[in-house]
Amino acid sequence: MLIPATRYRDCEAALAFVTGVLGLVEHAVYRDDAGKIVHVQIRLGSGLMMFGPPNEGPFDGFMTDPASAGGVTTSIYAVVDDVVARHARAVAAGAEIVMPLEDQSYGGASFSVRDPEGHIWTLGDYDPMAAP
Repeated sequence: MLIPATRYRDCEAALAFVTGVLGLVEHAVYRDDAGKIVHVQIRLGSGLMMFGPPNEGPFDGFMTDPASAGGVTTSIYAVVDDVVARHARAVAAGAEIVMPLEDQSYGGASFSVRDPEGHIWTLGDYDPMAAP
C-alpha cells in the first residue's frame, strides 16, 4: 500500500477543495484543542492520501510546497469513473485547469487542475492497475 502525503498552509481550504471540487471523500480529520486541523486523511475508492499543515517538525525539512519551489510540483493522479462530470464541476468552481480534458493515447481521458496552493491533481478514467 502506498499513501502519499503533503502539506497545506490552509488545511481548511484544501479540504474544501479536494472534497467539494474534486469529489474526494473525507476519511478522518484530526484537530487540536482550538479546532485547527493537524492531520487529514482523504480517500477515493480504496486509495488514501494524507495532508496537514507545516509544523516545523523534523519531517517538514524533507517537504516543500509549490510556492516555495517556484510553482513546480509533482502531480497526484486519481482514477475516477466520471471524469467528464468531475471536469465540469472543477470548471464550474472556477478551478485553474492546467491540462484540458482530452483522450489519452494510452487509454482513457484525463484533465489536470491546480489547487489553491499550487498542487497539481490529474483526474482520469484510465486505470493503470486494470491495464494489461
